[in-house]
Amino acid sequence: MIIELGEKVLNGGEITKAEAEQLINVSDSDTMLLLAMADKIRDKFNGPAVDCCAIINARSGRCSENCKFCAQSAHYHTGVKEYPLLSEDEMVAAAKKAKAAGAVRFSIVTSGRGQSEEADFERICATLKRIKKEVGIEVCCSLGLLTLEQAYKLKEAGATRFHSNIETAPSYFPKLCTTHNYQDKMGAIHNAKKAGLRVCSGGIFGLGETAEQRVEMAFELKRLEIDSIPLNMLNPIPGTPFEHNKPLTPLEILRTFAVFRFVLPHALIRTAGGREVNLRDLQCLALNGGLNGIMVGGYLTTGGRSPEMDKKMIRDLGRTVTQPVLN
Repeated sequence: MIIELGEKVLNGGEITKAEAEQLINVSDSDTMLLLAMADKIRDKFNGPAVDCCAIINARSGRCSENCKFCAQSAHYHTGVKEYPLLSEDEMVAAAKKAKAAGAVRFSIVTSGRGQSEEADFERICATLKRIKKEVGIEVCCSLGLLTLEQAYKLKEAGATRFHSNIETAPSYFPKLCTTHNYQDKMGAIHNAKKAGLRVCSGGIFGLGETAEQRVEMAFELKRLEIDSIPLNMLNPIPGTPFEHNKPLTPLEILRTFAVFRFVLPHALIRTAGGREVNLRDLQCLALNGGLNGIMVGGYLTTGGRSPEMDKKMIRDLGRTVTQPVLN
């Protein structure tokens, strides 16, 4: 069944949701075969290059939203470091560090529902222009619930992508957050697309969703025609409602990654937050099992491993890296 469905995708076909549910539920003993077929799909439609990106937590904590997984929500006591928007110079310096670490794309990420402070938003736009000019790296941002006017300004400032995770399957989203809803997410994604920004959108596994809901999420991203997908794994934060969530096994995570490749053969799919904690010694199997991107240099409130280790992993797999597109 795995080989048959893999060949179906390799020949230009599409798998159904029922077929994807079969794949995500294969046994541990069949998982390596699933990863091998997913990687054949990756190789055919995306080639050997691995896309490396990096982010900066440019404004931390005190978020008004109550997302149950997030250390930065003001609704929970997590001890996360809180600070206002960083200066232009601090963000530009971080972009230079990201480029030196091998990233081809750098994202400015801020806590909060959106960008209600005009001075902050203008500083972000000015910083995007500086980074593109001074650093020579692609720039994008993750700024919450974006308005259409703001989306046009980001495009004008040189941003190539806007990031807004759908987080999980639409059917499970109400279990995660009540201060904004799924349609609010759709509004931000629509505004970004209308302004000509490419959208980066994925989510988090291990929030209490079922395997079938992970498949639902993959098909929702396909419906939205998302071509850049970060896949995070919950790193439970003490003080949040999900602090005691049972972690997924590495093989369960890798099966999910592989199924996303079957469903979205042409997409840039990257492993992001939580990979070091959740995949441990099996991290390389994400790139050898269908994915073609990683986030390097740490995450919003948790650290990652050294960029040198990631570069070595990519070389050891015989893979190349992508280059920034700056025009």
